[in-house]
Amino acid sequence: MTIAVIDYGMGNLHSVAKALEHVTHENVVVTRDARRIHGATRLVLPGQGAIRDCMGELERSEVKGLVQELLTNGDKPLLGICVGQQMLLDESEENGGVACLGFLPGRVRRFPADLVDAAGERLKVPHMGWNRVSQRHDHPLWDGIEDGDRFYFVHSYYVDAAEDADVFGTTEYGGVTAHVAVGRGPVFATQFHPEKSSAAGLRLLENFVQWSP
Repeated sequence: MTIAVIDYGMGNLHSVAKALEHVTHENVVVTRDARRIHGATRLVLPGQGAIRDCMGELERSEVKGLVQELLTNGDKPLLGICVGQQMLLDESEENGGVACLGFLPGRVRRFPADLVDAAGERLKVPHMGWNRVSQRHDHPLWDGIEDGDRFYFVHSYYVDAAEDADVFGTTEYGGVTAHVAVGRGPVFATQFHPEKSSAAGLRLLENFVQWSP
């Protein structure tokens, strides 16, 4: 039993791997080798930085076609994290517009520059730090996690999924509802970083390694 953290040159790979090793006795590998990825029982698609760079590295590392094949086949659980979530959508507004993997319908949008909180105070972009996540639909990865629990975020762009059935968690930031947990079939993805989100994040990772969609 192996969990493959897909290495295409972008993302917090080793922190994710260490967090997974903390919650499971399964073998965790960071790899871009197609045979090891195909042979894994579970997959993690991380991402960090600008989405154009992430999509570009996915292409240059010759992993893009493999990821698309895995998404199409849908034969093993996959967890997307941060930009690994955003890449699952049709396109992103970042960098003047970037085509993504198109697994889920919807767009990745930038937070407006004039966001304010309930008291009228200006909010910073990127959205950075801890925020509450509302669970829109039940999902096995929410098991043991309270609705409204807090997770750790670092992002200037957010997912706006087209279909409500694909949205499993939301966060409010300055009046914007960000779709911070999305999924379909054996795929689940979060904008927040579970590996940086203390007990709730570790529980989500533990749920992932036990998930049998």
